[in-house]
Amino acid sequence: MCTHKTLNQTMTYKYIPILLMLTCSFLSLLAQDQNTIKGDHCGTMARLDAKLEHDPVLKASYYKQLDAFNEAMQTKARRNKQEGDDIGGASGAVYTIPVVFHIVLANPFQVSDAQVMEQLKVLNEDFAGNAPDSINIPGYFKPLHGKSKMQFCLAQRTPDGYATTGIDRVITSRPSFSSTNDAVKHNQTGGVDIWDGDKYLNIWICVLSNNVLGYATFPTEGDVNNQGVVVHYQSLPGGTLANYNGGKALTHEVGHYFDLYHIWGDDNGSCSGTDYIDDTPNQTNASFGCYVLKTDACTPGGNGILFQDYMDYSYDQCLLLFTPEQDDRMESALLTYRSSLLTSNACTPVIVYPLDVHLKNILTPSKRICTTTFFPAVTIRNKGTDPLKSLIAGIRIDNGTNIYYTWNGTLATLDTTTIHMNALTVSPGMHTVEFFINTPNGGIDQDKNNDTLKSTLQYYEPVQTVNESFEGNVFPPPGWDIINSDAAITWEKITGSARTGNASALLRTFNYTNTDQQDYMRLPQLELAHMDSAFLSFQVAAGSYTSTNVAGNNWDTLEVLISHDCGLTYNSLYKKWGASLVTTDAKNSFFVPASAAQWRKDSIDLTPYINNPKILLAFRSTNEFENNIYIDDIKIRSFTINPNLKAKGFLVTPNPAKSNIQVQFYPNTADLKSIQIVSSTGQKIAEINMKPGPANNLYAFDLNNYPGGVYFVRAIFSNNVLVQKFFKE
Repeated sequence: MCTHKTLNQTMTYKYIPILLMLTCSFLSLLAQDQNTIKGDHCGTMARLDAKLEHDPVLKASYYKQLDAFNEAMQTKARRNKQEGDDIGGASGAVYTIPVVFHIVLANPFQVSDAQVMEQLKVLNEDFAGNAPDSINIPGYFKPLHGKSKMQFCLAQRTPDGYATTGIDRVITSRPSFSSTNDAVKHNQTGGVDIWDGDKYLNIWICVLSNNVLGYATFPTEGDVNNQGVVVHYQSLPGGTLANYNGGKALTHEVGHYFDLYHIWGDDNGSCSGTDYIDDTPNQTNASFGCYVLKTDACTPGGNGILFQDYMDYSYDQCLLLFTPEQDDRMESALLTYRSSLLTSNACTPVIVYPLDVHLKNILTPSKRICTTTFFPAVTIRNKGTDPLKSLIAGIRIDNGTNIYYTWNGTLATLDTTTIHMNALTVSPGMHTVEFFINTPNGGIDQDKNNDTLKSTLQYYEPVQTVNESFEGNVFPPPGWDIINSDAAITWEKITGSARTGNASALLRTFNYTNTDQQDYMRLPQLELAHMDSAFLSFQVAAGSYTSTNVAGNNWDTLEVLISHDCGLTYNSLYKKWGASLVTTDAKNSFFVPASAAQWRKDSIDLTPYINNPKILLAFRSTNEFENNIYIDDIKIRSFTINPNLKAKGFLVTPNPAKSNIQVQFYPNTADLKSIQIVSSTGQKIAEINMKPGPANNLYAFDLNNYPGGVYFVRAIFSNNVLVQKFFKE
């Protein structure tokens, strides 16, 4: 976007909200038969703004890196000017970047292979500066026609080494995806997980909601599992979006992915913003349409604004170029932040061998087992061209002795099967388990890179009580574990924020943009036996970003779950969200409980689960990008009734007594009328008459003023009298 600013002038813009005042909101596609676009159509800046506003630490880091990168670019530009180098020239080696297209639709074949290939062709032509329509660049802007050294190839292999076309089709039940929550990038939320972002440029093709045509991630905004580009499927060449179906939406978003900003600087028309590029004329806001020449308040004369730039919103047929400095910035961002893409083998075809077995995944044991004995099981896949008829599988625990198992059968090429091994036993504690395979068909596996898998497991004896405040050095504590399916933000130990002591467990939902994700913090296995009642209690502090008065909002949720099968299935014992969960007013900054008043003690009756089989309790959070959940002082308390009291239903203690006695009943007695103390001669010396209200089960008598000897307690019920003798010393 224009800037023609000095380095210092450019740097100051990091502090102006303009960069994040957003504007990438976009189009008007929605209904599948609708084919026109209105309004903004890129969700990149809006998404970035929300992330940075929710996460002050990320915000500081983001702008610190942006400053450093801009300074490096300015230094490079000065050097190139002094040395007469051609910025953005076509000389030098080509930078080849592997690409995978994830097509996530109810019918992913709505996007054909031919469309994907045409989209890749458009992307390569746009970046190379040799698109056929570039002949339409006005003569006065031809010196601004850049020719990048960046090119894109379709992936030839998957992350686990299988051949692929680079087109990954996934069926989803979701009608659309939002640009604000990255749901399309995760299996759990109806999308598909990223392929290794260090080796692939991931491009998700889907239906985008809220009038958004596409969005991308900048290199320094974090969230390694969300890196990549998303575009609406109708924007591909041959799509149905009139004026926006030439494939330029992807070119625009890949520009963001390599650190380009909108050409107008997202400054809400003030002419004070920047795209950090000096060879783009300044302009007020995005362009929509096609023009012969366009001027505005920022560039009121001359050749006007560069509405032909790919980082504008002009119609696809009028988007014609990146400038040399834009090319230079993208190439520098590639080398600075995404250089691993250049050493990736993702575009190298897979070599297929006659004998190649892939140890695909571990079925059992899981990372937690609830008995000392488990039955190992793994999935294998035949990657070789020869049918697999025999195999040696093995397991090793804690680098101990190899234990072998012989598999025989028939497995065709690319088919899978499960190998079940004999039972093994482990002692309590943490263990390392390594599986391996060898000698397929009695020969040598010709690709040993996929022959081993390693995991950890834990087994601890069940406990009857828990008293955990997270003050120890290990998190999760011994016997506990964390389930973090998306490998992103999850439960962690935080110091300096606690109800008691100095530490608590925290789920940073304030920073967690992956909505609908569930994270588990699981307690040690429990065996609630030989007791009469049990309770779980804990301290919780929770905030919200949105006022709890807002109707229809998606709220962070906290649950306590119980499992009777070691975590295979769960039932909910406790579930709170919104006003029922939060312990403070809504805050637009990172919530840290400042006092005991911002904590609440909650309790759950576990008595129904006494003498059941062993149980597993878990705290489960469901993230909706609100504002932090803290847990502290988790306790499992049990109570046991005196067996004599349980047997008789009526007990006097102590016996003999020196001064006072307590009269206790089990269970509570709703029809008790009075309790009398009677001497050995039959004289009533004390009495408590029951009053209306809740029944009690414990009553006290002061006998200090009475002589020693034999006494009787008479419990008078509506239709019965119980008598128990005691001695006073």
